Amino acid sequence: MFVLTTMARRGLLTPGNPVRITRQFAALGRWGFGLAGELRQAAARSPHRVAVVDEKGTVTYADLLARASRLTAALPFSPGDRVGLLRRNSASMIETLIAVTQLGADPVLINTGLSGPQLAGVIANQGLRALIHDDEFAEALPAVAEQGECVLLGETDIEKLVAGIAGARLRPPERPGRTIVLTSGTTGTPKGARRPTPGGFSPLCSIIDRIPLRAGVRVLISAPLFHTWGYAALQIALALRATIVLRRRFDAADALDTVARERCSALIGVPLMVQQIMEQPAREVPLSVTAVSGSALPGGLATRFMDRYGDILYNLYGSTEASWASIATPADLRAAPSTAGRPPHGTVVRVLDERGNPVPAGTPGRLFVGNEMLFEGYTNAGAGDTRDGLLAIGDVGHVDEAGRVFVDGRADDMIVSGGENVFPSEVENLLADLPQVREVAVIGVPDERYGQRLAAYVVAHPGAALDEDLIREHVRDHRARFCVPRDVVFLDALPRNATGKVLTRDLPRT
Repeated sequence: MFVLTTMARRGLLTPGNPVRITRQFAALGRWGFGLAGELRQAAARSPHRVAVVDEKGTVTYADLLARASRLTAALPFSPGDRVGLLRRNSASMIETLIAVTQLGADPVLINTGLSGPQLAGVIANQGLRALIHDDEFAEALPAVAEQGECVLLGETDIEKLVAGIAGARLRPPERPGRTIVLTSGTTGTPKGARRPTPGGFSPLCSIIDRIPLRAGVRVLISAPLFHTWGYAALQIALALRATIVLRRRFDAADALDTVARERCSALIGVPLMVQQIMEQPAREVPLSVTAVSGSALPGGLATRFMDRYGDILYNLYGSTEASWASIATPADLRAAPSTAGRPPHGTVVRVLDERGNPVPAGTPGRLFVGNEMLFEGYTNAGAGDTRDGLLAIGDVGHVDEAGRVFVDGRADDMIVSGGENVFPSEVENLLADLPQVREVAVIGVPDERYGQRLAAYVVAHPGAALDEDLIREHVRDHRARFCVPRDVVFLDALPRNATGKVLTRDLPRT
């Protein structure tokens, strides 16, 4: 009943051409609920609707399916091969991703911000048969070509392969391709996590029940498609037969212009993008949903954004391994701006102590998550820490009496300073509330006397009056003495990956 009710509320059960509706559900029955099936159901129901708008123009659903199918017929790979995709957000990226899965090969989504050594490590660790890349990355790839049997295919190479294919009628592969998403790799070489294929409408409905995206929505997906959240947004958009607006690179001013020009009512991004939008002059936009994920909302950003643009902000908390754990609605964020929200339908979040026992409300512990979209294990490691079918998400947090989830910090980020447990994220969020602070990162560093101590890396707004003493005084006024950072380093910008996460390994050590 939940699924049918949610689909009706979001416009997925509206009447239409009986023949097209029959073909729509037949496509799902034959191809399943992966990207290939979702594209086919959209093309069957709404073939002439614009599927993608990018810098090169527009593509209808019928054309997107035809182009992806021609590419599938042209690709010189076999089912089960792993094919890396090093591409920015574009219609071509979507075509390539779907083409590889239709073949029965496994696409490996690669962060466009990886360094050369990291990229070489991914190719070796994932055993890539090929790497399909945008031409802009060609100059950085000669050394990568030496990695075993990995074949490099640029945009021109792909065009040549497809040129000889007039059309293609495909059958579902015996083994559907499984998408592999890399973990963030902020501290080392990323790991590959195998994403499950949805078994029906329930995962979609779990999300759109809390985030009110409707069928046919025009949505700007600014989150990178290689990221778990960007990939999930693509899955949702295809299921909703949405018009997907893409830009290869994110720029806050351009994003606001694009939303207005393309009449987008939804924006999918990461918290850093919302922060950068807030640095632009306020303007009228047609947005009714802004949904973010990928990292914590810093300080009072949620409240400031909603004060300017209305109560349209939604924050999905999850991970590459767990997909999602909770979703904060505008009402949740108004009531408790630092909350990660509540578990959506079909999801369980438990807070357990070190022995695996539940803890009382308000008591910190390890966060464990259960839903039908837990990952299927790492490609070159184990399946993660589980308790009674629930997966450890890697964070320490608590749940309040109202059932709202709060993330206190990464389990491996907690430091012990002079015998006191300290979560750097707590101090980080406190400093982010200072109006002079543009961005901040707080980490633990070794200390000969106390074992560990906090170091704060601060980026101030231009012209802001800010010094080390003010930073320390602000923390001292609001937290215990052991939370005061002994090291305060001012930077022009924090080192971040393409999804906005701070690369702690690249922060200078004092």
